[in-house]
Amino acid sequence: MDPQPSLPRKIIHVDMDAFYASVEQRDDPALRGKPIAVGGGGPRGVVATCSYEARKFGVRSAMPGARARRLCADLIFVKPRFEVYRTVSAQVREIFSRFTDMIQPLSLDEAYLDVTVNKPGIGSATEVAQEIRRMIRAETGLTASAGVSYNKLIAKLASDQNKPDGICVVRPSEGAAFIAAMPVRRIHGVGPVTAQRMQELGIETGADLRDRDMRFLQAHFGSSADYYYRASRGEDDRPVRERQERKSVSVEDTFFDDLVEEQALVAEIDRIAASLWTRIEKAQAWGRTVVLKVKFADFRIITRSRSFSAPVRSPDQLAQAGRDLLLAQLPLRMGARLLGLGVHNLEAEEEGEQGEQLALSL
Repeated sequence: MDPQPSLPRKIIHVDMDAFYASVEQRDDPALRGKPIAVGGGGPRGVVATCSYEARKFGVRSAMPGARARRLCADLIFVKPRFEVYRTVSAQVREIFSRFTDMIQPLSLDEAYLDVTVNKPGIGSATEVAQEIRRMIRAETGLTASAGVSYNKLIAKLASDQNKPDGICVVRPSEGAAFIAAMPVRRIHGVGPVTAQRMQELGIETGADLRDRDMRFLQAHFGSSADYYYRASRGEDDRPVRERQERKSVSVEDTFFDDLVEEQALVAEIDRIAASLWTRIEKAQAWGRTVVLKVKFADFRIITRSRSFSAPVRSPDQLAQAGRDLLLAQLPLRMGARLLGLGVHNLEAEEEGEQGEQLALSL
């Protein structure tokens, strides 16, 4: 719960800079200053994250490894070491706990902190953020960026403003203007397909979104209209939750052109499976049930699932399960506009340790 609802919230979003890649460069001096990608460089490999040297070439997280190699011929692929990342993440989480117990991890490398009331009694959230960043550098040898604001939406956007190793503070009086200048594609909750639809409607920035009334937004975006209406005004009442329960992990993709042919469908499910496996490893969220989601051109949705006696522990097993579920549905009744793959019945749920294992130890 919010510690003192009568007070304006003071929220910090801390995001480690190129976390996996930075850990690898810290631990191996030969990698420093070079373009590296953590992940798989093979035909089905996916970039989990990459160094800033690699980003200069256009390499990005979740990009297929083969494409990343084409963009950067000198790219060095490094196999992920999740045990090491979790250890470092726990160090960072311990630093957070010196200031507040209201910590909401999003992954191994980022979290929200509510410092409205903090343990050292520091009045300035900016000062708290600076001190956290100083301690992270001193104790882990890594850098972190931070966004400081009065709600989660703006704090998260702000943390990305001055990366790497930067801080951005957005005060309550500045929130509406900050969102107004933001491209809508960067606003949390606006995915690529929605951003494309907004662009087609002449909505490029937060200001454009704010200029549309509720009736217009409801007509075009349905149940999401209220969120977009409030977000465009810098409003977000979501509290920082100390523990998030995760029921599943999934990845899905919507296509501009409906997919019909088997080869294209299988290629897409393989790509989704590779991306999902990266997310599973990052979250350490192992599940027994693989679920396929298909949305057809007429927006009808079907789901199909397969359960195993033990959690899925390899990317090949995950991909094969996804392919088997998809192939069993072919030929499709009509083109697919969306495919998705997820894992349910997470191991931590069954063991009664969900909060501990899926807090991601940030």
